Amino acid sequence: MKKTTVLVVDDSATIRHLLTEILSRDPEIEVIGQAPEPAIARQLIKELNPDVITLDIEMPNMNGLDFLEKIMRLRPMPVVMVSTLTQRGAEATIAALELGAVDYHAKPTENLVASLLESGMELAAKVKAAARAQVRARPVPSSKRVQPKMAYSGPSASVVAIGASTGGVEALIELISHFPENCPPTVITQHMPEHFTASFAERLDRICAPKVAEASEGKPLAPGHVYLAPGGRRHLEITGISGFRCKLSEGDPVSGHIPSVDVLFHSVARCAGRNAIGVILTGMGRDGAQGLAAIRNAGGVTLGQDAASCVVYGMPRAAFEAGAVERQLPLEKLGPEIIRQCGLRSEGVQHASSI
Repeated sequence: MKKTTVLVVDDSATIRHLLTEILSRDPEIEVIGQAPEPAIARQLIKELNPDVITLDIEMPNMNGLDFLEKIMRLRPMPVVMVSTLTQRGAEATIAALELGAVDYHAKPTENLVASLLESGMELAAKVKAAARAQVRARPVPSSKRVQPKMAYSGPSASVVAIGASTGGVEALIELISHFPENCPPTVITQHMPEHFTASFAERLDRICAPKVAEASEGKPLAPGHVYLAPGGRRHLEITGISGFRCKLSEGDPVSGHIPSVDVLFHSVARCAGRNAIGVILTGMGRDGAQGLAAIRNAGGVTLGQDAASCVVYGMPRAAFEAGAVERQLPLEKLGPEIIRQCGLRSEGVQHASSI
């Protein structure tokens, strides 16, 4: 079996050697080079042609974001960002994911060596998944608010629930950009750590028509609002029969994650039933497959991102193979289709029509 080859780029010699040691423990990975800054990394990319790059954000001469932008514009390839668990690190990581980085790995500010060693298997899994990801050249992200192309008459009884993981930042920006200002209430679980979801919600709110914010305990779901599960130690659910509210609950990982897409989807199936629209997007693993099946069994509409447009066709594939997905669509068609289905719901149509 061919090993996944990796170039480690970080201005800290300690971190370079530590990441090399961690990744080299995996028999399916080979670290073929290290670089302290972008100029050397650029030369090593040409010479070694690695499958994946791990890239620090804070570096001398050219920061990681500027270097990533050049990579994705001139020679698109899988990149896993290594960033600190701080507000500043979160904002930079969101920008990196928009530019086309496949994934990121959190670099703690305390107990650095022990924490990185403890999370070594997770980092190795991300690197191997990145090697299989579909990477494309990306335009420079816009900071301007996007005006949706599709009109929506509203109101609607629908509740939209969306789950995503690896590749989800770019996918959600594309998806929500199609939502009008008066979109149906929408709840999202995107696998992210604490701090990162707040930065992502702020980014979505700046560029998309609806109001986007982190979900908070007891917050009523309202039209024109999108609620993002906070990263960290709590699951996002919805409660209620007619007037839905956000519920944040502590608990063990479900399907390997906190917050979990399965937990969100199961709650939406229980509460919204046939008025639910469940959507599974790009990501590693199987989180969301069982919950999406519950939405479909309850009479709701279920949609999945297709393989060609996914960065990682893991979660949508698991859901599709489990029979949970009614239809798979390219990412650019999912947003308009969600809004179309919401319009059908407000006219009393309870099942998606075939196309």
